Amino acid sequence: MRAVLLKEFGGPLVLEEIEKPVPGGGQVLVRVTASGVNPLDTKIRAGKAAHARNHPPAILGLDLAGVVAEVGPGVTAFTPGDEVYGLTGGVGDLQGSLAEYAAVDARLLARKPGSLSLREAAALPLAVITAWEGLVDRARVTVGQKVLVHGGAGGVGQVAIQIARARGAEVFATGSTRSLAAIAGIGATPIDYTTRAVEDYVAEHTGGEGFDVVFDTIGGANLDLSFTAVRTYTGHVVSALGWGTHSLAPLSFRGASYSGVFTLLPMLTGQGREHHGEILREAGALADAGALKPLLDPRPFTLATVADAHAAVESGTSTGKIVIDVE
Repeated sequence: MRAVLLKEFGGPLVLEEIEKPVPGGGQVLVRVTASGVNPLDTKIRAGKAAHARNHPPAILGLDLAGVVAEVGPGVTAFTPGDEVYGLTGGVGDLQGSLAEYAAVDARLLARKPGSLSLREAAALPLAVITAWEGLVDRARVTVGQKVLVHGGAGGVGQVAIQIARARGAEVFATGSTRSLAAIAGIGATPIDYTTRAVEDYVAEHTGGEGFDVVFDTIGGANLDLSFTAVRTYTGHVVSALGWGTHSLAPLSFRGASYSGVFTLLPMLTGQGREHHGEILREAGALADAGALKPLLDPRPFTLATVADAHAAVESGTSTGKIVIDVE
């Protein structure tokens, strides 16, 4: 099969012919149709993501969508010909999706939503699992709450807005001036973080009480701002990038709570992988109900132009999720 190899951090991505994998016990061999590109993929390639525990030579690519070619011993949930999607590899010792075939843990997969193409499905797994773990598993967003999403135009942010709205919340989202229309287009009230201070939009949209849930997809100083935007006592801040040094005083003074999300953990440890499959099935139901749809960047990329796709992600100029056509 053809696959894109990273032979050393910071080095070029090389398209080569390698041996096709054989599915082991509990695994499914997927003929990969499309591979979603995430900012984490570019950080792994550059050697700036030690938490992903990659060891070159490696095949990168976190998200995939494709068709089941074979099932390994013990797999009963899938049969050859099933269209599937999942967050299945590209970290630790798990082969990624930048290859024509991938042998993946069946627990990490779900059937593709019927309303989405394989390209659209490949855009969802990392984003939807991260957003779901933050908003549903940790914060338990519910009807009538006010939810603030930091980075609403990003891959995770766009999905988070849609999940929160599907659960009956009123959603607000920060973004740059050029992203406000996109944020409004998916149903959130846009907030221009370049012109609005946190105190101002908390006063305007919550009467100064703070948001019930603040979901931070950016990290760094933005997480500190999140601590000042949350509701007193009952508020909950969730972050997918809670690294670095932060003062918890603003959060403590409000008596609010904080949760972190590390989406890669089941892939790296083997524990909790079933829940990833469960989330994808729930997300598929939302998609088929018309409540969840990814926004795709229209530019075409293939295995031969993966480096260009990574450069497009790094430039920050994409108008949606970048997806590589593998097949």
